[in-house]
Amino acid sequence: MTVNAYGAHAGDKPLEPIEITRRAPGLQDVQIDIAYCGICHSDLHQVRAEWAGTLFPCVPGHEIVGRVSAVGAQVSGFAVGDLVGVGCLVDSCQHCEDCESGLENYCDNTVLTYNSPSAEAPGHTLGGYSEQIVVHERYVLHVRHPEEQLAAVAPLLCAGITTYSPLRHWNAGPGKKVGIVGIGGLGHMGVKLAHAMGAHVVAFTTSDSKRQAALDLGADEVVVSRNPEEMAKHATSFDLIVNTVAAPHDLDAFLLLLKRDGTMTLVGAPATPHPSPGVFNLILKRRSIAGSAIGGIPETQQMLDFCAEHGIVADIELIRADEINTAYERMLKGDVKYRFVIDNATLSA
Repeated sequence: MTVNAYGAHAGDKPLEPIEITRRAPGLQDVQIDIAYCGICHSDLHQVRAEWAGTLFPCVPGHEIVGRVSAVGAQVSGFAVGDLVGVGCLVDSCQHCEDCESGLENYCDNTVLTYNSPSAEAPGHTLGGYSEQIVVHERYVLHVRHPEEQLAAVAPLLCAGITTYSPLRHWNAGPGKKVGIVGIGGLGHMGVKLAHAMGAHVVAFTTSDSKRQAALDLGADEVVVSRNPEEMAKHATSFDLIVNTVAAPHDLDAFLLLLKRDGTMTLVGAPATPHPSPGVFNLILKRRSIAGSAIGGIPETQQMLDFCAEHGIVADIELIRADEINTAYERMLKGDVKYRFVIDNATLSA
């Protein structure tokens, strides 16, 4: 089936309307009419070839929500009309230790929602800046939020799970002091989720102008990271810091805030490496720097259900498809609170 989409033909070209082909649903496939797709900062890196290996034409988008329009004969968990989501991956080997543990995101043969080799035309996967997608049922998720919140649910499929997974893995909750570095697309979700889990949440921002906004999101305290006195007040006190910043920066300033055996996990993905942290800042308090990549399918469903139970959605700005390139430029300037979401009905306008 031919559907409308937005994509780019080269890293130095803007996104533009294109037509793409989607396969007919197989026995275990779910066909989804996409209602909304979030714009992730990684979309920009990939489509502009700032990350190596971009396959063109590139149709980005891995924060997908919509309604099931067809199912294969062997599909048992979904029915036509269901509200569903698709995140960053659409396939994996399904038999390695990671897949069997529900951690498909760490499988060596994960197939990403876009820019992964595929047997279908054009030879690689195409993402959610499109009218429709067909996905194996294993990688489709139930959305249990009210339908009127659907657009704001879309960013949960990447920004939500990217922050939820490390918070759960490192046991954020009552009695834990958790820092969230960066109050953007990822960070604003981290603050909301850590607060809902019952942790004492401290938001870090470089701008004093964001202080009230972070408090409104659920932070108990806000620290301007450029202020040495504010930073020093929190020395050796954090159990966990989730660092969402997608630009290279000094990690040592935050390492010094971790208590003994504290962990800073990196979830922001800069195009170039961070400066190397000081070894003594790690070894003298047995501190750790870790990483975390999205989450497996079971955990992503758990995250969506947690958010539905607690009334959590992303703060978004809904845009038309023809505003995508402008949104990219605004995103680079930090001019969005906090996530752009495409109204996919406008793809055919």
